This record gives sequence, structure tokens and C-alpha cells, in this order.
Amino acid sequence: MKTPNLKYYDRGFISIYNNYTQVEILSAGTTILRLKMYKDRICRDTFECQTFSSFNKEFLSSEYKDTFIKELFEKREKKTLFRDEKNRILIKIIRD
Repeated sequence: MKTPNLKYYDRGFISIYNNYTQVEILSAGTTILRLKMYKDRICRDTFECQTFSSFNKEFLSSEYKDTFIKELFEKREKKTLFRDEKNRILIKIIRD
């Protein structure tokens, strides 16, 4: 995941539960990013929960639909690549 405000190039886990989806990115065995995405909000372990629209505005692009990031991580495809050159965003998900 590479955006102007988030830069992570490591491996991690995507866990989909009934009430939320969790993305955990690890570096050298240590969690460096944890996102919990609920139906109406997204939470990061380093700040309080916020709406998807405020998360998009701060870290992605306000042009994206609210649940864009949640839907991207919930895709079941082996490889997901999202590239937005205008906003300098690259999100690459490869499932083992």
C-alpha cells in the first residue's frame, strides 16, 4: 500500500469476520499497521475510529466511494492491483 500519507511494503493478514474486516501488516514479525473496517467506520490502532469518507479524504482520495478500501480488501481474488496515478495511490494485494 502506497499513498502520499501511508507507505507499507510488507506482508500481512486479511481476516474477514461477521462484523468487521481486519487488515494487519507486519514487518520483521511486528505489527506496523492494523485496520479494522466495520460497516460504517474504519479504525486504526494509532488513532480513533473515523468515517470512511474522512479516512478517504485523509489517506486516499475524497473522490472514492466511502467503502472503497473495505471492498478492495474483501475481494477474494488471488491478486488485486489498484493504481490511481492521479492521486499517487498503489494498493497491491497478493493472497498466498
